[in-house]
Amino acid sequence: MKSYRDIAAVAGRKETPVYLELDTVTLVQYQRMKKHFLGGEIRGLDAQVSAVRAKKSPYEFALMERAGEIHRRVLEDLAPGLMREGMDEVELGTELYTVMVKEGHQGIIRFGMWNEMLLGQINFGTSSICPTCVDTPGGIAGLHPAVPMSGSRNRKLRPGDLVVIDIGCGVEGYQTDKTFSYMFKKPIPDAAIKVHEQCVEIQNEVAKRLRPGAIPSAIYEEIIGGLEPAFLENFMGYGKDTVKFLGHGIGLLIDEAPVIAKGFDEPVQEGMVFAVEPKKGIKDVGLVGIENTFAVTPGGGRSLTGHHPGLLLVP
Repeated sequence: MKSYRDIAAVAGRKETPVYLELDTVTLVQYQRMKKHFLGGEIRGLDAQVSAVRAKKSPYEFALMERAGEIHRRVLEDLAPGLMREGMDEVELGTELYTVMVKEGHQGIIRFGMWNEMLLGQINFGTSSICPTCVDTPGGIAGLHPAVPMSGSRNRKLRPGDLVVIDIGCGVEGYQTDKTFSYMFKKPIPDAAIKVHEQCVEIQNEVAKRLRPGAIPSAIYEEIIGGLEPAFLENFMGYGKDTVKFLGHGIGLLIDEAPVIAKGFDEPVQEGMVFAVEPKKGIKDVGLVGIENTFAVTPGGGRSLTGHHPGLLLVP
């Protein structure tokens, strides 16, 4: 096919309703299709495609398990050896990218609405609570407001820093999501460690509920309703930049449906996969918390990306 005229030559002009994934069709594509071969009503197919993607086949699971094991090995075993005093966030990000690709990462992660990244967010200290345009609990200073990714060249790694790595890993199109944190050279304040531990407990409580038949919105309400008002301040972000979910579906895209949030009332099915990411911003420290990718099973969520609670001390 060299142009949309080639479709029209084979299929003719369609005057009946035609269904498209509207989230992934640009206005220019739509106008060209209408001009050459679509005469009928255009209807959305997004919800149906999303529902099919949400439940993974054994083939899809196998690829996500491979991605999850790469994720676990790199962040829990290999990343600490890359950290050096005085290096900047970009240096760590580029070295981490090299290791990820060598270990089997496909080299890119994909989101909905045409967004792509090489890895994700790599932050030292309070960089992890900088405002960002992405609907995520974490922030990033980035190279520049025009390029809000890859870390900052101006932020150097110092003893006592909290290091937060929130990245995706993909194998043959299928992805996992994991956030892992480190304490460089010495521990962060005890109060921040306690908050981190609470976030790990929340992750585990959400994972226990990821059984077939569970309702994502009910999981969200139960977990949020059980938290103290003081803890909810700066929970799932920092300041005004907080999000209203605890986890999200994942697969061909990092951000798939369903979401563990209000409004998602359809029961969870075995075969679905969720990234669960309770996090909390702390002034002068950064973003504590955790994220792992879980498969829905009759016994609750099964982690594909490891079980380490994070806040690993890097000597």
